[in-house]
Amino acid sequence: MVSIELVNTENKKQVNEFVQFQYDLYKGTPQFCPPFYTDIKLMLNRKKHPFFKHSEGDFFLARNEAGKVVGRIAILENKPFNEYHKVKKAQFYLFDVIDDQEVADKLWEKCFEWAKAHGLNEVVGPKGLSAFDGYGVLVEGFEHHQMMTMMNYNFPYYAKLLENIGFEKEVDFVSCYIRSDLFRVPEKVKEIAEIVEKRGTFKVLKFKNKREMMKNYALELGHTYNDTFVNNWEYYPLSDDEIDLLIENLMAVVNPKMIKLITHEGKIVGFLLAFPDITEALQRHGGRITPLSIIDMLISMKKTKWVSVNGAGVLPEYQGRGGNALMYAEMEKTIRDFGFEHLEMTQVAETAVQMRKDLINLGGQPYKNHRIFHKKI
Repeated sequence: MVSIELVNTENKKQVNEFVQFQYDLYKGTPQFCPPFYTDIKLMLNRKKHPFFKHSEGDFFLARNEAGKVVGRIAILENKPFNEYHKVKKAQFYLFDVIDDQEVADKLWEKCFEWAKAHGLNEVVGPKGLSAFDGYGVLVEGFEHHQMMTMMNYNFPYYAKLLENIGFEKEVDFVSCYIRSDLFRVPEKVKEIAEIVEKRGTFKVLKFKNKREMMKNYALELGHTYNDTFVNNWEYYPLSDDEIDLLIENLMAVVNPKMIKLITHEGKIVGFLLAFPDITEALQRHGGRITPLSIIDMLISMKKTKWVSVNGAGVLPEYQGRGGNALMYAEMEKTIRDFGFEHLEMTQVAETAVQMRKDLINLGGQPYKNHRIFHKKI
């Protein structure tokens, strides 16, 4: 007999059980990268997470007859997203469960009930509470390691549990692998980048330290990041508090020398956000932030041969004017200057058609696929 329990987010014991379940479920899984405990707990903190200033949601645990946690899920209503797209969607996230259809179905029944009570007619996800939470259920590439906490990792049976109750594909987010020695920017693109830079209308800003970036450009970068994806499936206008959280998460793991901003007449119109892969350090410390883990992460940033580009784009109105060419030329310089051997372009939506084409032209090979599912209720 499976029972479903609403998590009281003011109850420390329940919150800890909700957070801990994922670590227990994936213990010993070499591809899994544990998230920071503090990051997941923040998602359940209605007083501090900016999502709850404009939207609402609940969290549920599934228990077996012995009272052991065997599944969990968050069900959310992102009101700004629904208002912008004129839809009535609930979104789910933090879905983790043992390989048991009954447990999964019980969780879904509760989610459908919740969504209907809130006047919603569709459930979609996995989709998190903020822009850097990662999208989708992994459906291809289980053998590859999770790229830090920028995406989700799950067992192969997750898609089956969703499909068996009627979920269907909404959109795929594909990650591409590029070996550095095979990374190639077409000569025509390089020529355009050189011409654009010589003209001086587009410029590339580079930074020596976080202080320089935070003082002058952090807030504008946050708004540009949001606006760049205005034509993408996942877009909605972020609040200032959400942009602050985005920048805070960015600053926690960034090497400022690997952040490059593209400006046009002084305005930020594009960016390249590259992150050294510190997955192994995160795995060693199991989601805990301690003085030792911080030192380990800093060392890993300098030693790793992997880099993730999880944020590259140019404002729609500046595409086709040389900004994209400049961005890809800078990507090549980043790989060469820092000695990386492996590059991952992390989670590019299939709706970003031009970006997907560009990645193939640069030598990229799709090697992970995260799928967003949806179901009418």
